[in-house]
Amino acid sequence: MYTMKKPWIYKRNNIKGWWVGWYEGHKRKSKALPSKTLAEHFCHIKYTQLNSDVFTGIVDIDWRQMVDEYHHVKQVEGLEDASTYESLLTLRHYERLVGSSSSRHVTQQNLDEFILERSKEVAKDTLNKDIRNITAFLNWAAKNRYVASDLEVKKIKVAQKPVTALFPKQVRDLIKLVSKYPTLRLRVLLAVTTGLRRGDIEAIRIGDIHFDRNTITTQNRKAKKAMAERPVPEQIMTELSNYVVNFPDGQESLFTDRFSPKKWKMIRRKVGLPELKFHDLRKTFASLLAQRGVSTAVTQRLLEHSTPKLTNDIYTNVDPVLRQAIERLPVTEWL
Repeated sequence: MYTMKKPWIYKRNNIKGWWVGWYEGHKRKSKALPSKTLAEHFCHIKYTQLNSDVFTGIVDIDWRQMVDEYHHVKQVEGLEDASTYESLLTLRHYERLVGSSSSRHVTQQNLDEFILERSKEVAKDTLNKDIRNITAFLNWAAKNRYVASDLEVKKIKVAQKPVTALFPKQVRDLIKLVSKYPTLRLRVLLAVTTGLRRGDIEAIRIGDIHFDRNTITTQNRKAKKAMAERPVPEQIMTELSNYVVNFPDGQESLFTDRFSPKKWKMIRRKVGLPELKFHDLRKTFASLLAQRGVSTAVTQRLLEHSTPKLTNDIYTNVDPVLRQAIERLPVTEWL
C-alpha cells in the first residue's frame, strides 16, 4: 500500500522564521523560510514533489506557480530588487514569445525558439542578459525537478569592447581639475585608490574610517558584501583626516553634499574625456594594479568580484595594460 509523504511546518525556539520538514530518501530534511505564508507555499510544492508518480523524473507544475516560487526564493536569498525585476522580466518575455502553461512546456525546442525570436527584438548584449537569467532559472528548476537537467542555452558571442581606463597622467590631470571642488576631489581619490563604486563611496560614514590602521570599513551594496578592513594609501588617509578635522560633533556621513553630475560633466570635458563615466575610475583602479604586476586574485578580492572572469574582463582588456605589454617588446634592438 502506498503511503502519502507529508511535509510539515514548524518553528524553532529562539530562531526567527518558519521551517518546513520532510523525509526524502529515508533522510530528514528541512528548509527555513522568513514567513508562514512562504512556508505554507513551499510545503504545498514539496508535497506535490514527494507524491508525484514521476518522482524520479519531472514534476509538472503550473508556469505561474513556478515563477512565483522562483521569485520567492530570490527574495529569501536577498537578491536586489533590480536583479529580481530583470529576471522576472526575462521570464515574461519567454512566456510572451513562446507561451507556457506548465513546467513541462519548458523544452529545448521552446528555449531555442525564445532565443531566436528574442534576437529579433534586442541587441546581442541584452540577449545575453536574458540568456543569463534563463540559465539561472533553468538551474533552479532542474534542481527542483520541474524541468529536465539537460536543457541548455548558450550565450551569443559578442565582440569585446576595450574597457575605458585612464593613464597615470590623465589621473593627475583629473585630480588637478577637481581641486576646486573638495568633495568631488575626495570622491575621485577614493575611487582610483580603492576601486569602490560611487554608491558605496557615498555611503561611507565617519565611524567607518580607521585612521590608526589606514583602513576603511566598506559595504558593497550591489553584492551584499562587506570588507571590515579595506586598505587605503596613507596619503589618502591624510586627505581624509584633513577633510573631517573641522566637522561638527555628531556628524556621521562623510559627505553632506550630493554628487553633482553637472560638475562631473564639466570636469570630464575639460580633461578631454567627455564620455568618461565615474565608474571608469573603478576600472582605472584595476588597470593601475595590473600595470604594477598585482595578481588577478588580489584585484578580484579588492573589487569584490564573485569570479575571476569578471575581474579579467576589466583587468586585461584596458588600453594602458595592453599598451604596456606591447611596449615591453624589444623593438629598439630590432631597429
